[in-house]
Amino acid sequence: MISRYTRPGMGKIWSDENRFRTWLAVEVAATETLADAGLVPKAAAKVIKQRADFKLNRIHEIEAEVRHDVIAFTTAVAEIVGPQARWFHYGLTSNDVVDTAQALLIKESSAVIAGDLSALAKVLERRAWEFKDTPMVGRTHGVHAEPITFGFKLANWYAEVQRNIVRFERAAEDMRVGKFSGAVGTFAHLSPELEEKICKRLGLNAAPISSQVIQRDRHAYYMATLAVIACTLDKIATEIRHLQRTEVREAEEYFSEKQKGSSAMPHKRNPVTCEQISGLARVVRSNVQAAFENVALWHERDISHSSVERVIVPDSTTLVDYMLHKTTNLIETMFVYPERMKLNLESTGGLVFSGQLLLDLVENGFSREDAYRLVQSHAMKAWKEGLKLRDLVLKDTEITNRVPQSQIERAFDLKRQLKNIDKIFVRVFKKNRLKKRSTAKQQA
Repeated sequence: MISRYTRPGMGKIWSDENRFRTWLAVEVAATETLADAGLVPKAAAKVIKQRADFKLNRIHEIEAEVRHDVIAFTTAVAEIVGPQARWFHYGLTSNDVVDTAQALLIKESSAVIAGDLSALAKVLERRAWEFKDTPMVGRTHGVHAEPITFGFKLANWYAEVQRNIVRFERAAEDMRVGKFSGAVGTFAHLSPELEEKICKRLGLNAAPISSQVIQRDRHAYYMATLAVIACTLDKIATEIRHLQRTEVREAEEYFSEKQKGSSAMPHKRNPVTCEQISGLARVVRSNVQAAFENVALWHERDISHSSVERVIVPDSTTLVDYMLHKTTNLIETMFVYPERMKLNLESTGGLVFSGQLLLDLVENGFSREDAYRLVQSHAMKAWKEGLKLRDLVLKDTEITNRVPQSQIERAFDLKRQLKNIDKIFVRVFKKNRLKKRSTAKQQA
C-alpha cells in the first residue's frame, strides 16, 4: 500500500514471508517449551524443529479455500513436517501465535525506528552547535519578535527528539509482550508458568492478563507515540518550508543541479521533501484514530481490529522510518543563509529590541504604562516610515532626560539579547562542550 515509501529493512520486516517465519518461530518455541514440560513428546518436538517450514504460495492457496490464515499456515507446515505435525500448534489458539508474533515484528520495527531517532538527534546536535551563534529573528504569530540564533532553533528540535526517544522506548517496551492464555485468556489448556517460559524463550514478557488477545490499549499507545514523532517531523518540515519562502529565504532544503522545481517555471526551487514529510505525517496521525477504535472489542474478542492492524501497524512504522530518514537527510544537507538571517533581523530598524528598551525605561523611573506608550509610539512610527527605532528614541528628550545614552545604546546590543544561549546549550545537551572548546583553543 505504501511501497513507494518503504525502505528495505522495514519492508523485509513486514513482508508476508517474514510474518509467517515469525509465526513459525513462535510455534517452534511453544512446542519446545511444552516438550520440556512433558506435554509434547520430545521426539515430536525435535522433528518439528528440524522440518517445520512452509511455501508461501501454498499458504495462500489453502487460505483461498479455508478463509483462515492461521489454519492455512498450520496446514501448509503440517504437509512438510509429516505425522508429528499433530503436536504442532498443540494447546494454542490462533491469537496466541498471531499476537505474540506481532509483538516480535513490532520489536523488530521498533529497533529500526529507535536507530532512526538516534541518527536524527545526532545530526540536529551537530548542526545546532554549528549555528549556535548565528543570529536570526525569532517570530511569534509569524511576526518578528526578538532575536534568537538558528542553533537555538535546532537545539529546540533536538530536545523534542530526545523526548520522543524516551516516549518511544516506553511505548515499544509496552508492546514487548506475548500471550499463550488460550481462547478466552483463562489458560484452560496450558498454564501461566508455561506462557512465561515460552515468552522468555522468544525474548518477550508475558502479558499479566489477556483475553483471547493482548489488550489493544497497548497498540493504541504505541501508534499514538508514532504519531507524536510524526508531529515533530511535521513541525520541523513546516518551519523549514516557512524559512524557504522567497520573502524569507533564511534556510532551504537541498536542491541538486539537475533537479527541477516546476514544469512551467524553471526558476522554482520548491520544498518538496518538507511537503512530503508534512503530508505523510497526516497519514500517521489519522491511523491513530483507527487504533483508538480497536481498543473496544466485543467481550473477550472479535476480529474488527485485525483487518485494521494489518494496514495501520505496517504502514505507520514504515512511514515513520521513511520520514525519520528523510528528515535526517533534510537537516544534514539543508542550505543555511546567515547573511539573509542578519538582513531580515535588521530589516525592521531595531524593532526587535523594543522589549529591552521598555525594561530600561522602567528601570529609570518610568511607569510601565508610560514606558510602553513611549516605546510603542516610536516603534509604530519606525515601522510605518521605515525609520530606525534607536534614532527616534535618541531624539526624544522625554526619554533622554531620564535614561543615559549609553543605556539606550545598550538596549540595542544583540550580544546582550543572546547572552544566555551558551547556558541553554549546556542545559540542553547535558555536557559542557563550551568549556571543552575553550580549553582546546587555549591549548592551541
